[in-house]
Amino acid sequence: MPYPQAPWTLQGYAIQTLHLVNIDLVRPLIPLELKIISVWPGKTIASVYLSNYGSGSVLEYSELIIAPALVNYQSKIGGWISHIYVDNADSVAGGREIWGLPKELAEFTWKEGEHITVNQGKRKLCSLKYNQQTLAWRQGLSASGFSVKGNDLLIFPAKFQSVLGLIGSQLEIPAESPFSGIGLGQPLLTVHCEQMSLQVDAPKVVGQSDWRF
Repeated sequence: MPYPQAPWTLQGYAIQTLHLVNIDLVRPLIPLELKIISVWPGKTIASVYLSNYGSGSVLEYSELIIAPALVNYQSKIGGWISHIYVDNADSVAGGREIWGLPKELAEFTWKEGEHITVNQGKRKLCSLKYNQQTLAWRQGLSASGFSVKGNDLLIFPAKFQSVLGLIGSQLEIPAESPFSGIGLGQPLLTVHCEQMSLQVDAPKVVGQSDWRF
């Protein structure tokens, strides 16, 4: 088996943007079993997560995650991942076979402290320009994600420690990008994570779903 078994421990750095999006736009991207959490009338929170996992990780790769909504299932709250891209084929296999995530291969160009671009062949998926952080603090957090494998609705926890800082950013999503229809717009908030240690645990079955990506 080319990929490690869960949990995956990953170390590196990341940038996450948060956006207000229309629930009506993202509803088709999310299984009907999951209730979309409204944080404002007709709006939910979406996020774009860009990371680079290096030395000390079970696999070394870059990653782009699009989570179009905050969702709830039987009092369990988490994010739903509609699009996810990495630059390591073993990560694709593990993501699909362990967590049921729709991972695809893409190419990442990092200009640390300035700019990230993600392409899939000749198609640009997105790019993010950002500023260096000035104020930072160490923080530990935990969160959960939902996914579907076969007919099983899964939830998986993730825990991380990182030095966090708020930064300014500008997100560009071309019309040809598969997730351009989400209507992400410019970020409400952008968080830079340095010296990050992330652990993603094995999923647990919480229900059933006919969802197919």
